Amino acid sequence: MGVTPQEDQRRYPQMPLTALAITKARPREKAYKLSDGGGLFLFVKPNGSKLWQQKYRFLGKERLLSHGQYPDVSLAQARQKRDDARTTLAEGRDPAVQKRLAQIAAETQARTTFKLVAEEYIEGSEQRGLAPATMKKKRWYLLDLAAPLHNRSISEIAPAEVLYLLKSIEKSGRRETAKKMRSALSAVFRLAVVTQRAEADPTTPLKDALVPPKVIGRAAITDEKQFGALLRSFDEFTGWPVIVAAMKFQILTLTRPGETRGAKKAEFDLKRRVWTLSPDRMKMRREHQVPLSRQAMEIVQAYWPAIDGVELLFPSLVSNRKWLSENAFNSALRRMGYAKEEVTAHGFRVTASTILNSRGYDPDVIEAALAHQDKNAIRRTYNRSIYWDQRVKLMQEWADLVDNFRTSAYQGRN
Repeated sequence: MGVTPQEDQRRYPQMPLTALAITKARPREKAYKLSDGGGLFLFVKPNGSKLWQQKYRFLGKERLLSHGQYPDVSLAQARQKRDDARTTLAEGRDPAVQKRLAQIAAETQARTTFKLVAEEYIEGSEQRGLAPATMKKKRWYLLDLAAPLHNRSISEIAPAEVLYLLKSIEKSGRRETAKKMRSALSAVFRLAVVTQRAEADPTTPLKDALVPPKVIGRAAITDEKQFGALLRSFDEFTGWPVIVAAMKFQILTLTRPGETRGAKKAEFDLKRRVWTLSPDRMKMRREHQVPLSRQAMEIVQAYWPAIDGVELLFPSLVSNRKWLSENAFNSALRRMGYAKEEVTAHGFRVTASTILNSRGYDPDVIEAALAHQDKNAIRRTYNRSIYWDQRVKLMQEWADLVDNFRTSAYQGRN
């Protein structure tokens, strides 16, 4: 026969519970309650489980709030939850609703993983029109190298966890990669902070925790005679002729390898002898016009595709619709016998800058020709407007120097 509520009340009067009383509470045929006061009670089920619950009234209606299972939630913890709920009530809010909102917030936070925020950051970077090469590196840092963080809630990632990841990269000898990856990770965490999905950027304390990378400039030949020997090697190259033509064109135009490899017919004004690169093709994201020397024009005309529909000036051997590979120039240089420590395609700009500066050409005109951005906005606008004629002259004189270096190399050989 079951126990009536009146009998239960007489056996267990309303007085604060003790740990001993809770331990001794045995299951019965029917569930029963042990009150602790203030609406809090322990609900003892026939299967022996003991649940903390709290009765309260909100807007005239009686409601029930669960505080967890004993002993997972101790007596002291249950009382604290009760008091917190009473405080919430005093503020005019329903404790059950607030608990549910907190659970939803916690679940949402748990689902806000690093990978989700990283993908959102990458999408935003693409919308800002960053260069394809830059986007490729961002994806590599955040979607490949940062894979150990992908399923972690971004608000729970600690500095030590990020440091462990970066140190593993650093120990493999990739110091520069570790440094740049820290910057990429920081951008994702800052996005999480400003969108209230994280409280802080855990990469901030790591600024001095990584070993500084060894600063190595672009490998380049800056001696005029040695540069002439390199140009002679171009003439003796037996590989795909387009690659050598493209490298020569890069040298004559002072452009970057990627800018040359992506040269399109639509970018050239043959009548004015001008090559115009749009902002999305430039590292500094602004339009750059290149005056073409006589020698550069000869290359353009020689390699101007005769087939309709071919837009690239220097197409790949694989397909006339594809660029030359990113490593095409450097691979050709290696075949010519030059090590990567001696020269790279990126180093051609260093070669030109060094030689032209040593010969007394105006540094501002050289910088404008190299499409370097002046930090002073007024000077930047000024330089773009007045240096065109000087750049036209510089590019022709540079092309003539290149011819002289090459000819001198042959004379020296004989």
